Amino acid sequence: MFSHVMVGSNDIERSKKFYDAVLGTLGVGEPFRNVSATGHTRLFYRHEGNSFGVTEPINGAEASCANGATIGFKCGSPEQVQRFHDVAIAHGGTTAEDPPGLRESALGALHLAYVRDPDGHKLCALYRPA
Repeated sequence: MFSHVMVGSNDIERSKKFYDAVLGTLGVGEPFRNVSATGHTRLFYRHEGNSFGVTEPINGAEASCANGATIGFKCGSPEQVQRFHDVAIAHGGTTAEDPPGLRESALGALHLAYVRDPDGHKLCALYRPA
């Protein structure tokens, strides 16, 4: 359904350090760096047919996060959820909502961790047992 997800950053090098570390917990490699004709830098992380981008806002305004928006990343185990969270915190992120752990939902048991990146974007690490 999605071709990509992109978030804005007010400090692209800070975001690169954060996302290199956090997405590295999921096996994602170095991003492709693109500098547009307008001089704005974008980072594209590609993994398993998916793309996640970080960009300096092209309109020149400050990047801001969407209220109510969450970007979810699929994890392969509860331990990977915890590592995603811990690495995010160690690289300038902050915990959002409840501490990482098991939650019961209408979809069954889920292992979740919510964090905010240094620009305030809300990220979720999610593992759903088979």
